Amino acid sequence: MRRYVLSRLASGAVIVLCILVLNFVIVHLVPGDPLHALLGDFPVPPGYAEQVRAEFGLDKPLAVQLGVYLWNLAQGNLGFSFANRSPVLDLILARMGPTMLLMLPALFFAAVLGIVLGLAAAPRAGSVQDSALTAISLFGYSVPIFWLGQMLVIVFAINLGWLPAQGMTSMREELHGMDAVLNVLRHLVLPGFSVMIFYIAIVARVARASVSEALHHDYVLTAQAKGLSRRTILWRHVLPNAMIPVVTVIGYNFGHSLTGAILVETVFAWPGIGNLFITSITNRDYPVLQGIFLLAGVSVVVINILTDLLYAFLDPRVRSDHERSA
Repeated sequence: MRRYVLSRLASGAVIVLCILVLNFVIVHLVPGDPLHALLGDFPVPPGYAEQVRAEFGLDKPLAVQLGVYLWNLAQGNLGFSFANRSPVLDLILARMGPTMLLMLPALFFAAVLGIVLGLAAAPRAGSVQDSALTAISLFGYSVPIFWLGQMLVIVFAINLGWLPAQGMTSMREELHGMDAVLNVLRHLVLPGFSVMIFYIAIVARVARASVSEALHHDYVLTAQAKGLSRRTILWRHVLPNAMIPVVTVIGYNFGHSLTGAILVETVFAWPGIGNLFITSITNRDYPVLQGIFLLAGVSVVVINILTDLLYAFLDPRVRSDHERSA
């Protein structure tokens, strides 16, 4: 098992290094000059622009800038934000909390509800419940997140006035204790639902297909011959054997959750990583963009490694096959 883990960690480290280099090159090839974020549109004294460019290392060749970036990164320094005038690491950590507050509960409930809906629909193929799940999954998977978010704002925030439209907290009043927690939860409902409905659709469709396939295996007939109930067969025998594809799609969702955060946070003005990403593109803030790309890349690699390890835990054949090939 140790060799299996070390091989996954080594491959993950190589992938992260490739992501670092590729992201650095792509960001610096994007049209635009970060000096606009540093100097603005106001006239500056002669030579001041060149002085600022040299101070931030923007006058050096791209290869030299890459080397400096990797060396600083090895020391835990992600750079300095041009537009926000603060260290990139502090800026990302400050925005990470709201993004995790938005994405993690939504993804968790999407995974649980998706598995439950898939288990409920698979044994009833062709029934009303199965058709309803298919329709809901198709809607949740096909509807654009940004459009759904705007419709939710129009209905529940503007027309009905039940929930706040944007932001993470109310700006007109200062709340403390449980009142502040409830205020954040009210702001979380609409963006959280926008994220959750999409991922529920994906997990439910994969869970239904995987469970439907597992129901046709011989061990199900054996369990039925022993007189086990349908619930026991589904939860104790079918679900563990159908979990590999479900774990794959759940890991994919968690690894790529930042993509959904960009759209949702933009619609609902949620002060997280996605909102920071959009403003950094506008300001040509290279260090912040590189930091966000690094965070997204590392998140995907780490989640994929954890998913592979979970494969080995759920199915010992995965681990034994790797040990034989090593």
